[in-house]
Amino acid sequence: MQFKKVGIAGAGLMGASMSQIFAKYGYDVVVYDAFPASLEKGKRLVEINQQTQVETGEQTAAEAERILSALRFSGEMEALADCDVIVESIIEKLDVKQEFWAKLSRMVRPDAILTTNTSGLPIGEIAKDIVGKHRFLGMHFMNPSHLIPCVEIIRAEETDDASTEAIVELAHSIGKKTAVCKRDVPGFILNHIQLAILRECISLVEQGIADVESVDAAMKYGLGFRWAAFGPFEIVDFGGIDTFHHISSYLNRELCNETGIQKMLDDLYKEGKYGVKTGEGFYDYSNGKDVEALKARDEKFVKIYKALYS
Repeated sequence: MQFKKVGIAGAGLMGASMSQIFAKYGYDVVVYDAFPASLEKGKRLVEINQQTQVETGEQTAAEAERILSALRFSGEMEALADCDVIVESIIEKLDVKQEFWAKLSRMVRPDAILTTNTSGLPIGEIAKDIVGKHRFLGMHFMNPSHLIPCVEIIRAEETDDASTEAIVELAHSIGKKTAVCKRDVPGFILNHIQLAILRECISLVEQGIADVESVDAAMKYGLGFRWAAFGPFEIVDFGGIDTFHHISSYLNRELCNETGIQKMLDDLYKEGKYGVKTGEGFYDYSNGKDVEALKARDEKFVKIYKALYS
């Protein structure tokens, strides 16, 4: 399929970030959000991201201006009607997404491909009342999506091969690496791995084995350093299957197997400490440290991207 016009539904952190990726690679982009305040915030997020890209030398001021000019923001759902593909990134609530898609799927062209940027909601359930379920699938971008290379492509039970292949090609056309999840399971690929790691990290802190800073250091400068270049199966091959077989024989029984939400995470949630977005989480982001943290994050991601893919 030849995609020319991309619709982004939802102008939040992810939607704003995704919109500039498509614009960067020459697509005409329409960003829809039902809330005027969200549209304005989305515009501002894109401007900040583009400014950072210019400051880090990733693109020129002229390129940033071209990207901004390729974006159109609208508060009318009808603005998405003639798009070749839709990437939805509205609130992460199943009933809201179901209602949205039940309406939009009857409004767009019958050959338009429909995708949802959910982090873990069942793709098939989101598509419950959709017209043309064969053309619906998950397209899960990682945050910040304009910098993280990977996109998960998730098939629902009724998704056809043509739609899957078209979205994989679309992702490749904007410089992304794809991970295809063949079955519509909770959390897909990435969050299965991420939550298993997070569970073990929290357990180490709750048991008093290490503090938050030490666990993060072990990840950033040890495991994360290796995993930035090689996947876990590749790491095992390099280290030796015999070595990992031996370690598994005594360590697996020691690993955390908590099936609920751990107290440390639950307490922060109940206290309204959501991390950067609220100014406090595991770390303190008050008094402007949130802006500094976001800028530092993006600068580091850019350097890693250059090292791996330049």
